[in-house]
Amino acid sequence: MQLPVSRRVFSHLLIAIAWVVSINAAPVAAMQKVIIFHAGSLTVPLARIEKDFEAANPGIDILREAGGSTKMARMISELGKPADIMASADYKVIDKTLIPAHADWNIRFATNQLVLCYTDNSRHADQVNADNWYDILQKKEVVWGHSDPNLDPCGYRSLMVLQLAEKFYNQPGLYDRLVANRPEKNVRPKSVELVSLLKTGNMDYAWEYLSVAVQHELKFVKLDDHINLGNYKFDDFYKQAQVKVTGKKPGTWMTRTGKSCTYGITIVKDAPNAAGATRFLEYLLAADGGLKVLKDMGQPPFVPCRVVSQGVKDALPGTLPALVEVRE
Repeated sequence: MQLPVSRRVFSHLLIAIAWVVSINAAPVAAMQKVIIFHAGSLTVPLARIEKDFEAANPGIDILREAGGSTKMARMISELGKPADIMASADYKVIDKTLIPAHADWNIRFATNQLVLCYTDNSRHADQVNADNWYDILQKKEVVWGHSDPNLDPCGYRSLMVLQLAEKFYNQPGLYDRLVANRPEKNVRPKSVELVSLLKTGNMDYAWEYLSVAVQHELKFVKLDDHINLGNYKFDDFYKQAQVKVTGKKPGTWMTRTGKSCTYGITIVKDAPNAAGATRFLEYLLAADGGLKVLKDMGQPPFVPCRVVSQGVKDALPGTLPALVEVRE
């Protein structure tokens, strides 16, 4: 028996709907994930780089976790957390913590310098400058802080700045006097946490990287090159500063020696997605890609980026060898 026209049309419509539903329910190719552990000071530029990279590579999802570089590296080396890329605010953290067991190479890709940040509401904000900042930080009513030197390179670099200031300004005992006016509660796990304390008025001054100050629109005192750890030409002076921090194993210690701020990046040996990580680094380390973003956000990149030897350069995956030069 033939169905009436209206019923036949309705039947065909149901078949068409079922077909559309079945097509939409078909398995979709899984997104590739690239896991990046990185220094907190890279949070703002990497958010922008991630957005641009994902737009150009819709099949890849970048997953980032930020923290003190030493802490993030130890999550890989000690806790076995899966990660594809590690980006450190101090390239030496990768050398000392990840190579050779967890990484084969290290690319130096950017620089920075330490500045003393504050806001309009900070005590003595109308007086502080490059000549008197260490006097301001010794005042009892002034609340200032830095990040944890055991977890974050910005922390031990902050202490190095104080040591170098004692020598540069010929002020014996200055380091001890400054630290005595900084209670332990003002030492936070990572430097970017201090930004919110400044903006809410809970802290007057905090040591940050110049790039972080620019990105968060903070006021800052720019220091002399002899003490800001931002000029490699002063490395001989910087190495006078030494800070003892916790070692790889509980109960052990290591000494960090002053050196100009240099950021490093690597792909972890057991990376879940080494191919995707390589693709991201090819974008990040390109002069017209990620390095341009860093430059625009107040963090000078190395163009080209740097590796320590020809052997390291030859061992890099993908097109990365074309993006680096051999420099000590």
